[in-house]
Amino acid sequence: MITLGVVLMVLGFLFGIPVLWSLGILLVIIGAILALIGMTGRAVAGRTHWY
Repeated sequence: MITLGVVLMVLGFLFGIPVLWSLGILLVIIGAILALIGMTGRAVAGRTHWY
């Protein structure tokens, strides 16, 4: 999710599409939150691993 967010941010910046930039930022933030919660060893939404 973090990788997809970074790709969307780069594409949004290169092509000047603000929607892609915003979606990229949102995906990076959500991915980082899920990664941090996953590192604590707690299950997130019933899943112990997010691939």
